[in-house]
Amino acid sequence: MAVKSAERVLRIFELLESSSDGLTNKDISERLNYAPSSTIALLQTMAENGYLIADEQKKYSLGGKLVSLGAVAASRFDIGRMATPYLKHLMQTLGETCFLGVLSQGEIVYIAKENCERTINTNAQIGSRKPVYCTGLGKAFLSFLPPEESRDIMNGLDFKAFTENTVRNKEELRKQLQEFRLQGYAIDDQEIEEGLWCLAVPVYDGYHRMVAAISVSGPKARMIDKKELIAGEMLKAGKTLSRELGYQKEEK
Repeated sequence: MAVKSAERVLRIFELLESSSDGLTNKDISERLNYAPSSTIALLQTMAENGYLIADEQKKYSLGGKLVSLGAVAASRFDIGRMATPYLKHLMQTLGETCFLGVLSQGEIVYIAKENCERTINTNAQIGSRKPVYCTGLGKAFLSFLPPEESRDIMNGLDFKAFTENTVRNKEELRKQLQEFRLQGYAIDDQEIEEGLWCLAVPVYDGYHRMVAAISVSGPKARMIDKKELIAGEMLKAGKTLSRELGYQKEEK
């Protein structure tokens, strides 16, 4: 059961997060529709314990105690561990092998994997590195990173053909990325390994940065037969994991 005072404290933190100049008790009360008398008691208690600070104009801002707590949380943060339940669920639901990858020096590094015995063997193992231009995970990064970051990575690419389906040049890749951005996920259609079809989605953190991607891979014929299911489950998992990492989509 939700505790009203705890919820109010959390709403105050969230409001002050987006208010760099601080807010008065009146400002906070009006924006959150709280009674000023009860709000000031919360603000004073939070300030006394270091979670807020108040300036000479009685404007409240986030306090130093939150910095230390955030540093501890960051030091314990392990995206691989947090993603594992999602990968397991996807593997069991889709019946295919699932991966988590991050971007490192212009390449994809696989940091988690949930293997399905039904799928074809793949040489993508935890710790291995793969190109960004011909893997689902890599194309997800190129599609959903800020445009300038994606452009910088693409400028350093050296296109090598792994199969007859491997994308050959920047122009062909740009056309793919434009489509991927519209649909919300990226595809590797037998570009890194023959017969292997992969779908990947982005994962964001609380700073609205793309920090990882998750993918599912399997034999093309089997994957195409259930593409709608795969896309739906992968998009849902990517959004839910992102929310767990603190991401909140900005309203336009």
